[in-house]
Amino acid sequence: MSASAPDLPALAQSIKDWGRELGFAHVGITGVDLGVHEKHLERWLEAGYHGEMDYMGAHGSKRSHPDELVPGTLRVVSLRMDYLPGDTRMAQQLAQPEKAYISRYALGRDYHKLVRKRVQHLAERIQKDIGPFGFRAFVDSAPVLEKAIAEQAGLGWIGKNTLLLNRKAGSYFFLAELFVDMPLPVDPPQASEHCGRCSACLDICPTQAFVGPYVLDARRCISYLTIELKSAIPEDLRPLIGNRVFGCDDCQIVCPWNRFARPSGESDFKPRHNLDSAGLAELFLWDEQTFLDSTEGSPLRRAGYERWLRNLAVGLGNAPSTIQVLEALKARQEYPSELVREHVQWALGQHSSRGKPAPTGISAGL
Repeated sequence: MSASAPDLPALAQSIKDWGRELGFAHVGITGVDLGVHEKHLERWLEAGYHGEMDYMGAHGSKRSHPDELVPGTLRVVSLRMDYLPGDTRMAQQLAQPEKAYISRYALGRDYHKLVRKRVQHLAERIQKDIGPFGFRAFVDSAPVLEKAIAEQAGLGWIGKNTLLLNRKAGSYFFLAELFVDMPLPVDPPQASEHCGRCSACLDICPTQAFVGPYVLDARRCISYLTIELKSAIPEDLRPLIGNRVFGCDDCQIVCPWNRFARPSGESDFKPRHNLDSAGLAELFLWDEQTFLDSTEGSPLRRAGYERWLRNLAVGLGNAPSTIQVLEALKARQEYPSELVREHVQWALGQHSSRGKPAPTGISAGL
C-alpha cells in the first residue's frame, strides 16, 4: 500500500463501481470469519456426501479460513457475474428426450478465464488508485467457500438447494473473489433467507439428492454424476438422469426467484455449436477430434471424451427407441473403453426391454 493511507470507505465504494464497470452485477465485501459455514462443511464431509470429491476436504482449515489460504488477507471482495443466455429453452429441451440437455452455464466459453481476467483487471484498477497492495483473485480455482463468502458479503442467501439466491437475480450467476490485505468496511449480510415454506427445488430433483433443506448428497446429484464422478454411474440412478448429459438445472428452473433472472450481456456465455438444441445421437457419434474441436475453451472439456460418451450413452438409454438412437448405440458397442461399453450395453438393454423401435421419418408417414 502507498505511504498515505487511502480513504477506505471511499475506496470500498470505488471498488463496487469499478466492478460494475467490468461486468459484475453485484459486489460486496466481507471479513474472513466463516465459522458457521465451517461447521456445516465439517458435518457434510463427515457424512461422506462429497463422494469422490476428495479435494473438498484436502486442504484442512484453509477452505474456511481465507487468511490461512492467503496469509495477510483481511477482507474478501465477493463478485457476481450473470451467465444466463437470452433464449434458454430449458424446459423445451428437457421435454424432448432425444435431445441432449447441457447445464446452461456450460453452453458457452469456459467462465474461469473470462471472470478471472475481470477480477485481475479490478485489482489492477485498485492498484492504480492506491499503489501496491496484497491481493489474490479466485474463480472456482482454489479451496474457497465462495457461497459462504458471498452470503456474508450481502450478495444473497444460501437457499434450500444449496445455491446462492438473490431476490433480484435468482441464481444463474458465477461467483468470484478478490482477497485483499486492507481493512475495508464490510457489507452486512441479508437479514434473513427468503425461501420460506417453498420446497420446489427439493421436490423436483430427479434423483432426490437433497437429504433435506440446505443439505445435498452430491453422490446422487446429476451434476456430480455427469461431471465429477470418474467411474460408472450407479445403475439405479441412470433412468432418473433422463437426457441430462452435463450438469442439471432442475432445482434452478423451478425456483420462484429465478423469474427475476436477467439474460447476460456477455457474448462468451452464449451457446456454441448448437449445444442448446443438439440431439443425443448426433453428439454420441462425434469422434474424439470433433469433441476436442467443439469443446475448445468450453467447460465440457472437464468431463473428457470418455465420460462424455458415458453420459450420452445413459441419455440414449433413456431416449425413445428410435432407429437413430439404436444405430448410434450399436456403433459404439465395441468401443475400446470398458466404461463406455458397459454403459452402451446397459442402454441397449433398456431398449430391448421395451420391444421394437418406434418408426421415424418417412416410415412413420411424415
